[in-house]
Amino acid sequence: MVDDSDGAALRTLVTDAGSEILLFGITPPRLSTDPGRIREITAATLARLGSLEVDGLALYDIDDESDRNPVERPFPYLPTLDPAVYHAEYLGEWNRAVVVYRCVGKYTEAQLRAWLQTAEADRVLSVFVGASSKDKEVRTRLSQAQALRRDARPDLLLGGVAITERRDEHRRLIAKQQAGCAYFISQVIYSSDAAKSMVSDYFYACREQHLEPKPVVFTLSVCGSVKTLAFLKWLGVHVPRWLENSLRHADDTLAESYQHCLATARDLIAFCRKLGLPFGFLVESVSIRKAEIEASVALADELSRLLERGRPSV
Repeated sequence: MVDDSDGAALRTLVTDAGSEILLFGITPPRLSTDPGRIREITAATLARLGSLEVDGLALYDIDDESDRNPVERPFPYLPTLDPAVYHAEYLGEWNRAVVVYRCVGKYTEAQLRAWLQTAEADRVLSVFVGASSKDKEVRTRLSQAQALRRDARPDLLLGGVAITERRDEHRRLIAKQQAGCAYFISQVIYSSDAAKSMVSDYFYACREQHLEPKPVVFTLSVCGSVKTLAFLKWLGVHVPRWLENSLRHADDTLAESYQHCLATARDLIAFCRKLGLPFGFLVESVSIRKAEIEASVALADELSRLLERGRPSV
């Protein structure tokens, strides 16, 4: 069992090559939300998560990605609370670790340094996200942010983003690992074949270079409607054509998506265990629809029983 009072448990899992990690990801409330309503939303979220055996909570940092995709966004971009602010001001009752995402291009180096210097490294981890396109104007480049973390807070565990569909992604992972990344979290996965190809390339490239492979955490997200499916595709998630057909024509899109996510998880669990690669899952809940939120919680609960949940002592 996860010790709810010990926020350092996730840090130990990330650095223990034999561990299997389970995270739950949420987007902070919209920036325009009334503080009282934010507290209500947070209380409902924590109530749902209280019984889950997850190792940490991932807090997303949302940025406008219209530069990456000129097609109209299926859901409008609305600024959300800074995940670090949301954690500090509203998540005091969450005693486990958090993974704070940082879209580093939104922040100046001074802003990033100020946060790094105040973050509790035994309870907080981070994932640095680079620009959504090479043409996007940024305040801080990913390489600068990585160097800043090494200088200001080398004890704070840093993660990197993995995009399974890119053929050379294993080279990018190794470059990020050499820049200080201790783990990776994928973009949403709807193709287990692409994920297996990426981690296989990464594992054997590490072997060739005498590197210890870092944990890869696969993100799963249920899809409850055709519009959500369109949004996943807008974000760049590869949805195989056969699966898109199944989801579009299913009597219950959410149930069909749930079963696919579960099958993907089982496939990746078996593959990573056989390969000997440390791994885990992040179950994402970014919808405001109650049915999709509850399906995400149910998926995380089911995954907690499929993973090796023994915990190293901390």
